[in-house]
Amino acid sequence: MDIEKKLAHAAFFNREYQVSHLAYEREMAFFQSIQMGDMETMNHLFKPLDSQKLGILSDNPLHNLKYHFIITVALLTRYCIEGGMEMEEAFNLSDIYIRSVDHCQQEQEVALLHREVVSDFTQRMQMIHKKSLYPKPILIVLDYIYDNLHTKITLTDLAKQVHLSPSHLSKLFHREMGLTISSYICKKRIAAAENMLKFSDYSCTEISNYLCFSSESYFIKVFKEETGDTPKQYREKFFRRNWNVQK
Repeated sequence: MDIEKKLAHAAFFNREYQVSHLAYEREMAFFQSIQMGDMETMNHLFKPLDSQKLGILSDNPLHNLKYHFIITVALLTRYCIEGGMEMEEAFNLSDIYIRSVDHCQQEQEVALLHREVVSDFTQRMQMIHKKSLYPKPILIVLDYIYDNLHTKITLTDLAKQVHLSPSHLSKLFHREMGLTISSYICKKRIAAAENMLKFSDYSCTEISNYLCFSSESYFIKVFKEETGDTPKQYREKFFRRNWNVQK
């Protein structure tokens, strides 16, 4: 069957069984809301992947959802790069979520991951747009922290990056961000640890060492304070759900 016959057959099938696709304008508005970090609009336009308005890419329901998930992530990635997300971060996120969906064994797992990836990209874009309002020294410090979570970061190091005194930078950061530099670094390291617990099989000790916590016990203490769970409890909640593997 050549492509023209396939197109005609698909059109007939969709009319006969009342299969339709999401309106183009609505779909574009959805991705634009993510690009702008507009959580409220995104939630309003969000459609679950089990929606009857999705096209049929596979006769296997699970494969069909996975294909639509991958398309969604590909579009998300490019919209967010255009919106100002750093290219490497966007593609790394894309790779993480696509590898995750590859391990899903049930449609519900894909649906949960779909909601997670959409919210994740939207929140990150929200932060990017907020960052655009910050003074240049703060932007430089935020980028430096993001790139160096796996190394020891001191106030002196950060001050040298922006040619300010440590005390001046400390006051400026607290005024702009609403928390101390050390608290911000800790929160970012815990967020990185959450992703490592969800999407990798690194041990608690390895994660603690990689993210430069002073000790594993301190890492566990801070992680529980931030998330309400120990690293072990957190992994039991999310790692198996997303990857569906047996240890």
